[in-house]
Amino acid sequence: MINTLLGKVFGTKNERVIKALMPNVLAINALEPEIQKLTDAELRAKTDEFRQRIQERLSRFRGANTERTESTVAPEQEDDLDRTKRLEKEEYDALQEALNEILVEAFAVVREAGRRVLNMRHFDVQMIGGMVLHQGTISEMKTGEGKTLVATLPVYLNALSGRGVHVVTVNDYLA
Repeated sequence: MINTLLGKVFGTKNERVIKALMPNVLAINALEPEIQKLTDAELRAKTDEFRQRIQERLSRFRGANTERTESTVAPEQEDDLDRTKRLEKEEYDALQEALNEILVEAFAVVREAGRRVLNMRHFDVQMIGGMVLHQGTISEMKTGEGKTLVATLPVYLNALSGRGVHVVTVNDYLA
């Protein structure tokens, strides 16, 4: 009973997550007319632009992590291992920050590409699902809400880093 009352006053966790993501959805929707005006070549060029922006952001990490240490480390090399792990974490955090900065534009580009190529337009609920997946959490969607189309959003965004992306599904027809 207390949980129900608190949920009515403060909203459920899901409602708070959706509320926090709505400004991004509104920003993606605002970009739609601008992105629709792009030619196919200009739309494709956005991918190179995004990659360049990510690489510029990560340029300070080039060379700092070129040599990986082995799993068995002498005591005097422990500082190097700690430094390497710290640099890897800093690089990962910088990458996530860069991806989050271009998320709105990248999702708008994917929405337009989906409309042009697949004749399917991502709805707002699918944009939210894509953002949730990008955050590394689970997005539960009902049958028919377009989970396959949702996956294109975070897959494109995360593939821009050049680190690879994995998509896992239990549905044979999606595999």
